[in-house]
Amino acid sequence: MPNNLALRMRPKNIDQVIGQKHLVGEGKIIRRMVEANMLSSMILYGPPGIGKTSIASAIAGTTKYAFRTFNATTDSKKRLQEIADEAKFSGGLVLLLDEIHRLDKTKQDFLLPLLENGNIIMIGATTENPFFSVTPAIRSRVQIFELEPLSTDDIKFALQTALSDKERGFDFDVSIDDDAIDFIATATNGDLRSAFNSLDLAVMSTKPDDKGLRHISLDTVENSLQRSYITMDKDGDGHYDVLSALQKSIRGSDVNASLHYAARLIEAGDLPSLARRLTVIAYEDIGLANPDAQIHTVTALDAAQKIGFPEARILIANVVIDLALSPKSNSAYTAIDQAIADLHKNGTLPIPRHLRDGHYAGSKELGNAQGYKYPHNYPEKWVKQQYLPDKLVGKNYFEPNQTGKYERALGANKDRIDHLSK
Repeated sequence: MPNNLALRMRPKNIDQVIGQKHLVGEGKIIRRMVEANMLSSMILYGPPGIGKTSIASAIAGTTKYAFRTFNATTDSKKRLQEIADEAKFSGGLVLLLDEIHRLDKTKQDFLLPLLENGNIIMIGATTENPFFSVTPAIRSRVQIFELEPLSTDDIKFALQTALSDKERGFDFDVSIDDDAIDFIATATNGDLRSAFNSLDLAVMSTKPDDKGLRHISLDTVENSLQRSYITMDKDGDGHYDVLSALQKSIRGSDVNASLHYAARLIEAGDLPSLARRLTVIAYEDIGLANPDAQIHTVTALDAAQKIGFPEARILIANVVIDLALSPKSNSAYTAIDQAIADLHKNGTLPIPRHLRDGHYAGSKELGNAQGYKYPHNYPEKWVKQQYLPDKLVGKNYFEPNQTGKYERALGANKDRIDHLSK
């Protein structure tokens, strides 16, 4: 049995996968593929530690295929040849190809025919968006699935499973305080591998008492992770409560409260959650009232994630202060939600023919693109014509706020166009 808890807890079948219910839940696509034994190669992408390897392992275990791994960066073409030979003589295998976005051309050229003949079911794993980082030749031969971040409840369930499973988890008695397991689930930021490693370290470094029981307290976990619990849950607030309080404080333009909640997340070392939430705030709550703040936010957070803590706290402080004291507008956010609501209500409505594509053969006979007026050919680069589908003519989704100079200018231009359209 592997010494590493994360390896021991790797799922042996599809039912043991933690999270990712949109892919492996009842009636969902990967489960349907497995149950029908109609496997095809795929790419799974998402942050580290959320289940890419687990899903590959579970597919192999459920279908009884051999399971092999290959790292695009460190493994050689010779290793890929050995896997191909094994697949040929065994009747197929599941190959987890880690860091697929780093696969060089020589290995790609060797892999492509193997994907075509079906001897290898490749499951590519990457933290990068494959639509940008994986070559079209690979993408066209696979299905692409995005994995969702694991919730705190998902992590807690996995940790409790490890503690109760004597076969895969610990084969001796362990007890753990509720606040200790909550802290591991929160502090590891959705990374299940990191959570298992943290629990493993805390348990294996704890001496058993005279009855053979190893008791894990909050103090034990804090010492193992070298982080303090006080920033997250000491006052009874959950991880997402702190993030919620941060967003609401920035939305309410309370710079001091905003810095306080940011400090709690900084002290917890929770840079990924901070970066995600601050980016959302910049576009949801500040929006068109101060577009420059969005540029500053994205640039600063990208740099913060590259340099890490402790220096990243300085960049975070700049972002938090800028967002808290910026004028606020949610007009873009509410506008797109109204447009989506109408789409759900009315379905996909016919596009006016003069707006349709007129470049393909036979399009003119269908009346497509006929009568379209090119705005650049007219004074003020505007001409009156219908753009919305017939059923939505007259709809007005965007109502500009007056909180920022930029949005006031957008509002004035909208008023001018509305006047000309009458």
